Amino acid sequence: MEEELPEEQSAASPKPKVEPIPEVYVLRGWKEYVGESLLIIFSVLLALILTEYFNYLHEQKDTNELISTIRNELITNRKLEGEQYAYQLKVLKSIDSALASPEMQKKIVSNGEFHLNYLAPAGILYRFFDDAAWEVAKSHNISSKVDIQTIYMLTHIYADQERVMKVEDEVAKVIFSPESRKQENIRTTLILIRDSYKGWAVDRASGLLYQYDQAIKALASEN
Repeated sequence: MEEELPEEQSAASPKPKVEPIPEVYVLRGWKEYVGESLLIIFSVLLALILTEYFNYLHEQKDTNELISTIRNELITNRKLEGEQYAYQLKVLKSIDSALASPEMQKKIVSNGEFHLNYLAPAGILYRFFDDAAWEVAKSHNISSKVDIQTIYMLTHIYADQERVMKVEDEVAKVIFSPESRKQENIRTTLILIRDSYKGWAVDRASGLLYQYDQAIKALASEN
């Protein structure tokens, strides 16, 4: 005899009716949209301003470093020029002494050799100037970051430095000439060497030293 199931179990239970969830629409006024738009615009502008400000600080830091490096280079070169000027005055004195002494002239040129050490024992140039900081600064467009008068002064200083060092080439042209090795030409050779020293280096030394002082002072106020 089969056992009868309860009526509620014998038939499938009906599924409960699911009520749809009503959608909620939030009505926003135009003032809220304007407020959000203004907030976005303000955020973008603030980000741009902060970016420009930090870029300015970074650029200013780089400029100050360039100026400081140039100033230190000029301080060093000013010291070197002072030492070189004193040395070249001694060279001129030696040349004048040789011009007044035929015996010394025979020592300077003997056996077809030119003995420069009697005139310039430490070489034609006693010191060499640096320009690395200036070259780096020019590659970073320093002219747009420093006033035009300072740029003009720096350009003139570094050009004069090159002229002072050019005395080495000019004197070398004289003493490497075969004519300078002839005893009968020694007096002319000495005069040419003296003129090269005076024209390229000695006569512009005092002006260059003055320019150094002015530029070092100007860069101190720029930094």
